[in-house]
Amino acid sequence: MNKPASSSINRNAPPSPLPAGPGLRWLWIVTALLLCALCVHVYLAISAGDAAMKGALLGGLAAAGATSLGTVPLLLSRSYSQRFTDTLLGFGAGVMLAASSFSLILPALNVASDQGAGPWGAGGLVGLGILAGAGALFLIDRLMPHEHFVKGVEGSRSRAMKRAWLFVMAIMLHNFPEGLAIGVAFAGPDSVGARSLAAGISIQDLPEGMVVALALHSVGYSKRLSAGIAILSGLIEPVAAVLGVIVLGLSAALLPWGLAAAAGAMLFVISHEIIPESHRQGHEAWATGGLMAGFVLMMVLDTALG
Repeated sequence: MNKPASSSINRNAPPSPLPAGPGLRWLWIVTALLLCALCVHVYLAISAGDAAMKGALLGGLAAAGATSLGTVPLLLSRSYSQRFTDTLLGFGAGVMLAASSFSLILPALNVASDQGAGPWGAGGLVGLGILAGAGALFLIDRLMPHEHFVKGVEGSRSRAMKRAWLFVMAIMLHNFPEGLAIGVAFAGPDSVGARSLAAGISIQDLPEGMVVALALHSVGYSKRLSAGIAILSGLIEPVAAVLGVIVLGLSAALLPWGLAAAAGAMLFVISHEIIPESHRQGHEAWATGGLMAGFVLMMVLDTALG
């Protein structure tokens, strides 16, 4: 979600298309086969009455739909000031921060206590889970080739990939923890809290979809391609959501770890991506106001629904 540094952009050069060619043929084939297998598994689980899988899929699809809906202003040729955009980014950060706290960390502590851990044990377990989730995303951020809107190209072998694909990878890194959080929440015992988390993530995905599409368009991509990349980025959320349910279904002991790791990954995205992006143009006060509003809205939503 970050705008590339000026030194890494040739603004007069036409944007590169998404990657294609024989070198990536097997990657697309394997990915398609894995997605088909995942779809079959999800269908069978829902047919068997798996409420967690159904809730995770619907929650992930709602978040993806909200991301897609956020691209509409760009397609309608609406433009917004940078201050308004930064305020929306701050709002999304606030929603994610509250969701991490009230819908993931607190339930993780409760589940750990219910499983027999004492106060120190539960706190230590959840703390390690948060660090593990953030650390995992940090390693992926370092190793996976992608391009941010601010920091430019990062990751190994990034120069060999097309810029549009690098943007997709960066946005997917941002959205994967959100989908995972939805999945692990529905895998837990609090279905009402899981629905509030899914609702909160969907709310923040509305401005996020708009910001991503506008940012891509601002660096030279067409409106349709910018909207398409933003929509594509949202599709990782239902995939991550059902993966979260599948992994946590292996053992109930993994639940507090999964909740905490999802929270840690989201906290990493907030600190590493959203807040720096919202502050880079000198609109820190507006971005902070948006963060406070988003945090309070998500807190009230979680409390009211819970």
